[in-house]
Amino acid sequence: MTVGPATPETVYEPVPYWAKVPHGIWLKEATSVAVDSQDRVYVFNRGNMPVLVFDRDGDLVDMWGNDTPFAGTELYEDPYGNLTPRWSGCRFLRPHAVTVDHEDHLWLVDDVGNTVTKTDTKGKALLTLGTGRPTAFQSGEPFNRPTDVAVHPVKGDIYVTDGYGNSRVHRYDAYGRHLGSWGEPGTDEGQFSLPHNLAMFGDDAVIVCDRENHRIQVFGLDGTFRTTWHAHKAVAVCSGKGADTHLYVAEQGPPPIQFGVPGIGHKIQIYDLEGRRVTKFGAALPGEAPDQFNWLHSVAVDSEGSVYAAEVSYIEVGSKLDPPRELVSLRKWRRVSG
Repeated sequence: MTVGPATPETVYEPVPYWAKVPHGIWLKEATSVAVDSQDRVYVFNRGNMPVLVFDRDGDLVDMWGNDTPFAGTELYEDPYGNLTPRWSGCRFLRPHAVTVDHEDHLWLVDDVGNTVTKTDTKGKALLTLGTGRPTAFQSGEPFNRPTDVAVHPVKGDIYVTDGYGNSRVHRYDAYGRHLGSWGEPGTDEGQFSLPHNLAMFGDDAVIVCDRENHRIQVFGLDGTFRTTWHAHKAVAVCSGKGADTHLYVAEQGPPPIQFGVPGIGHKIQIYDLEGRRVTKFGAALPGEAPDQFNWLHSVAVDSEGSVYAAEVSYIEVGSKLDPPRELVSLRKWRRVSG
């Protein structure tokens, strides 16, 4: 089943308690979400089982990434300089992004591990990009804390945003051979201030979330700049499936000095390729209610047009509470009309 593009009249409703996470599994935070051709939902998270797989109804159908999920935690220094617990035995140092390609392969980005790993749906590694060691800060060489990956739906070329320690997009062929890179620090067209997420639009355009420049940038396959538009702290983007030709953009919230000011970020906005906003959803203020977002980080869409969101709610919100606690970080909004 596929649906057409969203319209201004399209209605999305939050699905409370969608993900049925079993006792003994902790998300900590669901950093990223992706959907395959069977509408299975893959959740890359920082808990004791890094990859959880749900069906459309939220039932857990598979999980992998840690052979010893009950071995307890160990402290490590996160990229912000904080000592934070991490579950022992996890295959990934710090899960950041997951993508499902046109052949239902998974691509998992470990930002602290400085690797991008291609796997099958059961977690068998098929290809790894990156040495595991960071290159020099802002050298432009891959990788210094990569953030996301997209795959060309025909040729299989691989695009990686190298966002935290670089300001680049790297392009590889389907076998992992580096073909070239583009971007540099800055605010002009084709420059980046933390390229955080990217997606293919059809087979001839690459959409990049230039997060700290508060914009979307659109490029040709070789990095040729095409267009840009404003989006408040654009953190994640995906394109619709089938006949749905629109882009779904997740926006994070305002800076700390504006916390509590309604209507700034904490939304999923839907655009056409020209950057015209079609519709949006999400409450005016952040929170844990089903219609709110805490701190968006990833967005995905299934064949019915329903939307899934993952949030880094622990590192940005929950860790700062007294006492610290895990918050809601995984949500579904069902497309119910339009």
